[in-house]
Amino acid sequence: MTSTALETVPATLRDPMLPRAAVIDAIKQETHDVGTFTLRLDEEPEPYAFRPGQFNMLYLPGFGEAAISISSDAEERDTIKHSIRFVGTVTMGLSRLRAGTEIGIRGPYGTAWPIEQARGRDLVLVGGGIGLAPLRPVIHHVLRHRDDFRKVTLLYGARSPGDLLYAESFEAWKQAGIDVHVTVDRSEDSWKGVVGVVPLLFYRIRIEPKETVIFTCGPEVMMHFVAYEALARRVPKESVWLSLERNMKCAIGVCGHCQYGPLFVCRDGPVISFARMEPYFNREEY
Repeated sequence: MTSTALETVPATLRDPMLPRAAVIDAIKQETHDVGTFTLRLDEEPEPYAFRPGQFNMLYLPGFGEAAISISSDAEERDTIKHSIRFVGTVTMGLSRLRAGTEIGIRGPYGTAWPIEQARGRDLVLVGGGIGLAPLRPVIHHVLRHRDDFRKVTLLYGARSPGDLLYAESFEAWKQAGIDVHVTVDRSEDSWKGVVGVVPLLFYRIRIEPKETVIFTCGPEVMMHFVAYEALARRVPKESVWLSLERNMKCAIGVCGHCQYGPLFVCRDGPVISFARMEPYFNREEY
């Protein structure tokens, strides 16, 4: 089926393994190894729609596909943004592209952040490194609907000041009513902020356990300690949500590459409650 013919097929009837054509509108270099790609699905019959926390499969001919979280505002339907860390074959291939290039896109896939559970409550977002990208759509949602939430806190860290993602937005987020705390693992002469791992930022905030929902994404070891910092403060397991990363190939739960215990991250995740994940979380055999 040609791309022209595909454009007339309703989204619900499309082959989930068949990518659509997307044009790179712009590429913004965020850090030395992360770039944000703005994509446009031209001539689509309906605007693209996703929920915060979902991901797409990006396809580069000759290289393959990679699962990349969506980092844009879910209420802006004209373009789709992905912040991509250039670490593998596909993503290194993407790093060599320029605006105007066409790539393939499948999605959106996976579960979303349970924003409804957080309405009327305190929301704590905890990110490490590139893990802030899947959380940014939640921040966009909060900024649009700030009155729907009580206190909103962002705890974020990276290896060094130069690895901080979206650093130019931190002040604007603070001005909009988000309590932002940032740390780095390694300091530099120009850094005047906190030095230490992300879970230690919990000691800088106060939590009302029964009124708090926590969303976290980052290295698995970081999320392990975030979950237990939350539990130590009596936040219920059902109120702690993690976004997992695994080697996804099909994105529809068929190939088995992303199996995690009895779950498939592409289908049952990537956003999963700690209550559901605890028996398998941070176990080497999984």
